[in-house]
Amino acid sequence: MAASQEYLDKMKVRQNYRNVWHTNLLSTITADAPYCCFSLFCGPCVSYLLRKRALYNDMSRYTCCAGYMPCSGKCGESKCPELCLCTEVFCCFGNSVASTRFLLQDEFNIQTTQCDNCIIGFMFCLQQLACICSIVACLVGNDELSDASQALNCLADLVYCT
Repeated sequence: MAASQEYLDKMKVRQNYRNVWHTNLLSTITADAPYCCFSLFCGPCVSYLLRKRALYNDMSRYTCCAGYMPCSGKCGESKCPELCLCTEVFCCFGNSVASTRFLLQDEFNIQTTQCDNCIIGFMFCLQQLACICSIVACLVGNDELSDASQALNCLADLVYCT
């Protein structure tokens, strides 16, 4: 529970930052269509390049999930940061993307937007609904409800990656 409260507190702080993103979330596709296509076809590659860029190409600054996850600093990152980042973006893609975004927001005092809040809120609702479906499926032994729970989890993951 303490970790969840800490996460919520950080989200509230980001809402009070003074700067805004150069391009809002809904305009990013038209602002840089080729890069958006590149990210569509090789998301992990883009996540890798963006994190490296956010670290100013100084991989000695690298920490797993940018220090925002419980695994951060415990993965031997200092010995082989390039390999660790590569592993992170392929095995924990969603966390990698979110961590880079949080890293940039915190470093440059960039506000969380209303669109961000809607996406995050929708994702939480989907996850809660999936959890409820999973619990009910376990209690009543309903395979269709279990499948629905898995589908909702997948949808929540897709929303998270937006």
